[in-house]
Amino acid sequence: MGYFKEAAKGIGWMGALRAFIVGVGIIKIAILARILSPSQFGIYGFSLLILGLLEAFTETGINIFLIQEKDKTEKYLDSAWVVSIARGTLIALVILATAPAVALFFKSPEVLPLLYVTSAIAFVRGFINPMEVSFQKNLQFQKEFRFKGSLYLLDAVFCIVLAYILVSPIAMVYGMLAAAAVEVAASFIIFKTRPALHLDQAKVKTVINRGKWITGAGTFSYLFTNIDHLVVGRLLGAAPLGLYQQAYRISTLPVSQVGDVFNKVTFPVYVKIEGDRERLKKAFIKTSLVILSLVLPFGLLVFAFSRQLILLVLGASWLPAEGALKVLAIFGIFKSMLNSSYSLFLSLKKQNVVMISELMGIIGIGAFILPLTRTYGLIGAAYAAIIGAVFSLPVIIINFRKVFTK
Repeated sequence: MGYFKEAAKGIGWMGALRAFIVGVGIIKIAILARILSPSQFGIYGFSLLILGLLEAFTETGINIFLIQEKDKTEKYLDSAWVVSIARGTLIALVILATAPAVALFFKSPEVLPLLYVTSAIAFVRGFINPMEVSFQKNLQFQKEFRFKGSLYLLDAVFCIVLAYILVSPIAMVYGMLAAAAVEVAASFIIFKTRPALHLDQAKVKTVINRGKWITGAGTFSYLFTNIDHLVVGRLLGAAPLGLYQQAYRISTLPVSQVGDVFNKVTFPVYVKIEGDRERLKKAFIKTSLVILSLVLPFGLLVFAFSRQLILLVLGASWLPAEGALKVLAIFGIFKSMLNSSYSLFLSLKKQNVVMISELMGIIGIGAFILPLTRTYGLIGAAYAAIIGAVFSLPVIIINFRKVFTK
């Protein structure tokens, strides 16, 4: 089977996975939004922001590296697992040490117990078998559908049941912890090739050297997509953050999922054909046009029917998020197109392009987020996100021309 047919088959399975995740996610949010208040969602959001920040700052790029490598995954398996465990342990310790300061920063002592459980999530995730990446590397998307879909469903069920019992945002964190523990166990049951606690310094050095741009790109990507959340949480408080985060999630959910499906599939395919630049160029242009034809209608529908979506999914108490939802629907379209280009540059081992693009996004959003949020509240933060996306675009255009114009 040729790469085009493999890609088409992969898109079908990953599309099914993303559709499943979107469906479960909407049901999960709809139920939780009627159990928990916007303020409680905001408190949960504080803990996620810290976890995401530390994961971004310590991103090693192991998965990207393993997919890029022509050699078999097993060659770097032990070293990748040791690095992953060390990273998870470090994140957990930092969260535990900084939890009081984080609560003080967000003026929310209620976030402390959530942070303590969040540290356990980081620690447990570190033990996941790196062989998981072989699903994507070997284009085995049917197996990934079953694996990831089951984990996401488990997380949703745990969150809903615990939220109903506890009526507390910590229920959502416990759900994440349960899913992480199951993923670790499943990754060792499903994959017969299992890592050992063996450290090969030369291989670790190779992974880290190759991953330094991924670390930078991951950090900048996190800041680009979360600096508005951090500012909203700090300036406006937990309830506005809860409103903003759910508006962000709804507005970008369809468009980001479509983009993620194609990125997941096209990245390993691009890696296989990166030696044929003309073929690679045609594949990328076709993929980008297909993504645009899908995300644009989704984004416009969210923009046009924002009020109806909020009432349907979240309920009347969440209507203050309507203005931000409209603006973020446009942002979702921009960000999906940006992200679709990243798989191209990663396949060419040009991680620096991704990092610089995200850096420009940070500069754009960073220059406007404070004044716009102070003046216009949630809508101002959403406008700043769009400005950041516009700042990122020239980097992609310039480097695309460099790669394919000779």
